[in-house]
Amino acid sequence: MPVYTYRCENCGIQFEKHQAFTDNPLKTCPECRKKALKKVITPTKIIFKGSGFYATDHKSPSGATSTTKAEKTESKSETKVEKKTASESSAE
Repeated sequence: MPVYTYRCENCGIQFEKHQAFTDNPLKTCPECRKKALKKVITPTKIIFKGSGFYATDHKSPSGATSTTKAEKTESKSETKVEKKTASESSAE
């Protein structure tokens, strides 16, 4: 059963209530007995657990950052340039 949060607009009390989906929302405040209760909308947390969810689909092994094909190509060409520069300087 979900937990709903209610707040009284008259006295300001806020409380939580376990209710089924089919239950009618509360209207009367338990403190001041006036019909001034409103549901408070709270954000929910979504946690994906288990194999096959986003955390395992796009994560690289051992927490390393992923590299794209373009980055790999750039690093290979930089290595070739460095080798050429090193061999040219040793030949002089």
